[in-house]
Amino acid sequence: MMRPFDDATRRNIANACAAFMRLPAGEVPTTLKRAAVSVVLTASEGDDTAFLLTLRASHLRAHRGQWALPGGRCDVGETPVEAALRELDEELALKLSADAVLGLLDDYPTRSGYLITPVVVWAADSAAIRPNPDEVASVHRIALDTIERDDAFDFVAIPESARRVIRFHHQESLIHAPTAALIYQFREVLAGRHTRVAELEQPVFAWK
Repeated sequence: MMRPFDDATRRNIANACAAFMRLPAGEVPTTLKRAAVSVVLTASEGDDTAFLLTLRASHLRAHRGQWALPGGRCDVGETPVEAALRELDEELALKLSADAVLGLLDDYPTRSGYLITPVVVWAADSAAIRPNPDEVASVHRIALDTIERDDAFDFVAIPESARRVIRFHHQESLIHAPTAALIYQFREVLAGRHTRVAELEQPVFAWK
């Protein structure tokens, strides 16, 4: 489905996020650190709506060279929304206020010890995006109709886990959970489906 980057699309996505009932927060294990990422909605290279996907810098200590949504660890006292907006500024020089937030998706526990809260935001003016070379190698605009294709995602079994591994097919790359799981849930929210993703597995290389 083509979605022009305009106020009508913003309202429709905000309504879809509002209709999505997040899983209750519950007790967060003390071993998990809080983190937040942003599903940043902006204009594609044409007139459609896209989200931003980054390629992490190759010199980073953790998850270097991997595809990711912008985000990072929550500082002490920060809410996930505050952390997501701060990380957007630090990684992409994109300054957004809380008014840009359209909604939140389910928290996702990672094998590396984080509980990630995805924050959906609307970036009306993305012309000022400047990737921080200390953190981001490149930033890419992925049109929403890309993730709505029938072949955009697949699920595979691995001997190390009873849970299915989710993969997002982006160009010649395979993007795994948590990023793939969060993008998949956002795709489902757009379609009006309450699909849960916390049980979708990450590849074994992410367990270490």
